[in-house]
Amino acid sequence: MRLHYYTDVTVLPHDTRVSMLSRIPRVSLFFILYFLFSPAGAKSYDNPDTLFVARDGTTEFRNISEAIEVCRAFMEYHKVIYVKKGIYKEKLIIPQWLTNIEICGEDRDQTIITWDDHANIKADITPLTATGPVQKIGTFRTFTLKIQGSRITLKNITIENNSARLGQAVALHTEGDRLTFVNCRFLGHQDTVYTGVAKTRLYFRDCYIEGTTDFIFGPSTAWFERCSIHCKANSYITAASTPQDVPYGYIFNHCTVTCQDGVDKVYLGRPWRDYGYTLFMNCQLPRQIRPEGWHQWRPEAVKTARYMEYNNTGEGAATDRRVSWSRQLTKKEASKITPEAVFAIHDVWAVQP
Repeated sequence: MRLHYYTDVTVLPHDTRVSMLSRIPRVSLFFILYFLFSPAGAKSYDNPDTLFVARDGTTEFRNISEAIEVCRAFMEYHKVIYVKKGIYKEKLIIPQWLTNIEICGEDRDQTIITWDDHANIKADITPLTATGPVQKIGTFRTFTLKIQGSRITLKNITIENNSARLGQAVALHTEGDRLTFVNCRFLGHQDTVYTGVAKTRLYFRDCYIEGTTDFIFGPSTAWFERCSIHCKANSYITAASTPQDVPYGYIFNHCTVTCQDGVDKVYLGRPWRDYGYTLFMNCQLPRQIRPEGWHQWRPEAVKTARYMEYNNTGEGAATDRRVSWSRQLTKKEASKITPEAVFAIHDVWAVQP
C-alpha cells in the first residue's frame, strides 16, 4: 500500500483539495477519520453496563462524581452506579440532563456520602466568573446531594450533612421528578431533606430520616412507606409548603417515629407556607408527640393548612386533644389515598409497595 503525505500548508482551491483527498487509499482514509473523531484509547460509557466506584482505588472510579460525569445525557436505558463501602466526602449534583440512573451502595450503613456545609458559612456566592462580597451561603446551597435529574433511584446508601449545629444544613435536595429512595439513610440536623420543586414526585421506602427542626420540608409530593423518622430535638418533623393547586403533599404510611433521649416535645409538622399538606396514617407515634399534634407557625395558616391523620397507634396517637384545624380521615377517605392516586399528577407512575 502506498501512502501520500502532504506537507505544504498553502491553502489550496476546493477542487484541488477534493482531488487530493480522492487519491488517499480507502484504508488510510478510514484511519485518518477514526483518529480525528474518535480519540485513541477513549472508552465508551454509552451502554447499560454497571459502573463501579471504590474509594480505595480498586475500581475504575474513586469518586461518585467521576462516574456521574461519564453518563450520557437523557439515557433511555437504566444505568447503575455501584458504590462500594467507604466514606465519600463529596458535594454532588446529578444534573437535569441525566435520567434513569441508579446509585446503589454495597451496604447502607457503611456506604456514606458526606459533606458539612451549613447556612451560616460565609463564602463568595456569586457566579464563578465574578467576584462578589463574602456572605452567608444560605440554606439552599448547603446540600450534600442535589438531584436535578428525573427518574433517579438511590438504594442502600447514606446521605449525610455532617456540619456543626450552627444553622440549616441540607443532606438531600431534590428537584427532579419520579425519584425513588429505597433502604437509604438521611442524616443531619435542621432541614435534612429538602423536597424542592412543586409537582415533582418522590417515593421513600424503608428509609431512615433523622433531624432536629423541619427536617423534611418543601413543596414536592412525597410518599414515605415504612420509614423510620428519628427526632433529635424538641421541635417539628415536617414543614410542608404544598401549593394550593396540588392535591397532595407529604404522606407517611406505616412509618415509625422515634425520639432521642431527652426529647419530650415534638410536633408532627407546621406549615412553612399556606396550604401545606401532611398526612400520617397507619404510623407508630411515640409519647413525645405533643397532644395537639400540629403547630400553626403563623396564626393565618390555620385557615389553609391541610393536616390529617388516620389509624395511627402508640402513646402519641391520641386524637382527643388535637388542634381543631387538623382532621381525622374516615376509613373511606383513607382508602382512596394510594401511591397511584397521589402520584397521578402528570402521568401514571407505578411504584413498588
